[in-house]
Amino acid sequence: MSTLYIVATPIGNLDDFSPRAAEVLNSVSYIACEDTRNSGVLLNRYGIDTPTFSFHQHNEHQKVEHLIQLLDANQPVALISDAGMPGISDPGFLAVRAAHQQGHTVSVIPGPDAATTALVASGLPCDRYVYEGFLPHKKGRQKQLKQLVDEDRTIVFYESPYRVVKLLEELVEYFDENQWAAVCRELTKKFEEVVRGRLKDLLGEFGSRSELKGEFVIVLAPKGYDE
Repeated sequence: MSTLYIVATPIGNLDDFSPRAAEVLNSVSYIACEDTRNSGVLLNRYGIDTPTFSFHQHNEHQKVEHLIQLLDANQPVALISDAGMPGISDPGFLAVRAAHQQGHTVSVIPGPDAATTALVASGLPCDRYVYEGFLPHKKGRQKQLKQLVDEDRTIVFYESPYRVVKLLEELVEYFDENQWAAVCRELTKKFEEVVRGRLKDLLGEFGSRSELKGEFVIVLAPKGYDE
């Protein structure tokens, strides 16, 4: 039996990588990466030359078997994503489940993640929250939004720069346009930005920008919350 390490990686600022995480990546036999090219930047920064192989949403089913074979051969493997915690809006769940099923140890090396970083930075209630991640692009999207309208916990969404205005438009349509929210982008990076306000004002702000860049996290306050 061996160990599968789930290692969180920086969501932007590479200095957020922990000494323990670097130690683990140096000690394992292989590193499974969401994208070996993206991970190469981090690994080079910390002088980590452990062999890597790709493990992403388009090949995770076939690569799970390979990963388990390595663990069965008593070769520890670390799984990392492009940013944040593996398994949260990126590949990882199948590998963790398979490792448990085969009797291997799973050890998580915690670190940064965009959801809780944005949640705390938003200044909105964070004692109870629900993580929705990326909404479906088409099928099931409207149904999911309707189910969240009466949610009494803070809601956290992820969105790309190409669809963030559409999401804000939908939130204004399905929720109260005066509901408090925060739009967070480029977290931990040079141009980090956290904009708080009512949904209608946030839509006006980001809808009027000529260009939007970076990954976005939208934090929506619970129904009935006011300041």
